[in-house]
Amino acid sequence: MQCHGCFDIVHPGHIRYLEFASRQGDVLVVTLTGDSDVNKGPQRPYIPQELRAENLAALEFVDHVYIDPAPTAEGALAAVRPDVYVKGREYETSRDPRFLRERAVVESYGGRVIFSSGDVVFSSSALIASRPHDAYVADQRLQVVCARHGIDGDVLADIRSRFSGMRVGVLGDVILDRYVFCDAQNVASESPMMALAELERREFIGGAAIVARHAAALGADAWLLTTLADDEASHRAAELLADEGVMLDALRTRPSLVEKTRYLVDETKVLKVETGATAPLDSRAEKEAAERLAERSRELDAIILCDFGYGTVTAALLERVLPCLRANVPVIAADVSGARGNLLNYRQVDLLCPTEREMRNTLHDFEDGLSSVAYRLLATTQARHLICTLDKHGLVVFERPGQDPREAGWVDRLQSEHFPAFASRCLDRLGCGDAMLATATMALAAGASLVQAAYLGNAAAAIEIGMLGNMPVAADMLACWLHTRGELMSPPTAVAAVSCHA
Repeated sequence: MQCHGCFDIVHPGHIRYLEFASRQGDVLVVTLTGDSDVNKGPQRPYIPQELRAENLAALEFVDHVYIDPAPTAEGALAAVRPDVYVKGREYETSRDPRFLRERAVVESYGGRVIFSSGDVVFSSSALIASRPHDAYVADQRLQVVCARHGIDGDVLADIRSRFSGMRVGVLGDVILDRYVFCDAQNVASESPMMALAELERREFIGGAAIVARHAAALGADAWLLTTLADDEASHRAAELLADEGVMLDALRTRPSLVEKTRYLVDETKVLKVETGATAPLDSRAEKEAAERLAERSRELDAIILCDFGYGTVTAALLERVLPCLRANVPVIAADVSGARGNLLNYRQVDLLCPTEREMRNTLHDFEDGLSSVAYRLLATTQARHLICTLDKHGLVVFERPGQDPREAGWVDRLQSEHFPAFASRCLDRLGCGDAMLATATMALAAGASLVQAAYLGNAAAAIEIGMLGNMPVAADMLACWLHTRGELMSPPTAVAAVSCHA
């Protein structure tokens, strides 16, 4: 006898289904959908595959449990060749092509498909959605994911040690982020609007500059190619970058630096005002930028392309330089911010780091599941890896089963892993994505796997969200933060397959 499913939370409906299956023969084999193929939302499965397998194996009437690495049970059915394949009553009239293929496999060798009584109906998805957040289960899941991907304190320390002296290039717009701290007095007398009294101003150099600042603070030799103006704000930006060890290569093509002024009452942002127009590179500046990129690319370990939509990164420049960068730079990462950037311009890069909203806007797809949208983006751009950030819900890592475009794994269903947001408190979301992008890119360049890189990037974002304004995450800050993480201290032993009552 064989059953197959996700079994995210084993509920009474599952128990009766499995009991029914066990009565149909002498031995019951349960095949379990692996984590990377559970397509029920960004935070599913709720329970990782190793613990789901242990839960099923603990049931007396289950003889063998196998974690199936494939998206359907076709391969397992062909290998096991059960006399009876048991499915739930809801499949009796199903026209799902995945189930129909499984049914065809069973019937091809003379087996039978029967359906459970279904007298008790529960839904794991509904149970998970209705229950409050369980910190213990979340911690256990994180420990299992870390163990599965070789994420522990020693491994991350080794990766971070390779940040020192790494040569990282950054291309993109520099933005001046200004915070105006105010006191809310009352409603203005001349109109129903808030009256604010200014208390203090602070300025932060953001955009592509903060990505380069993160890289430098983490130990890299950072180089920034950007466009600046000949104004006071541009000069201040250049001085700060020099002080923080960022090598600046600036084309003075902008009329003024882009400025974003945010008005805050206490720690709450109440208004943002943007000044500074988009200033795309002209043909001469584009040629010069391409030449500088080509010359520098021969000595870079990684390059990060940051399109904030203000003119430094143009489609024509990317078309000109991406083949050269691909030939010379081991790791190319890219991200866009705002409606002006286009993710589809970044072809054959190693890492894309959009938000879910950016990804859906790019593809004009607001209905399909996240995995389907991610697959379309990777298929269209031919990019290798994707980290999709989900705001307060953390991030999801998507990668291909195979990284050789000539092999079947390049077009197979994506593998995915979810990390929750690591921050214990949220002070300011500004710059979290930039911290994640810089750190994850450097980790990939240091030889980390994509999931290990995503963990470190998520950690940097957690540190950034606890600081007010665009401040770089330094190497010692990251080391101290990681030292407090319980999942890195004693990871559990991962379970590949479970067998009991054999």
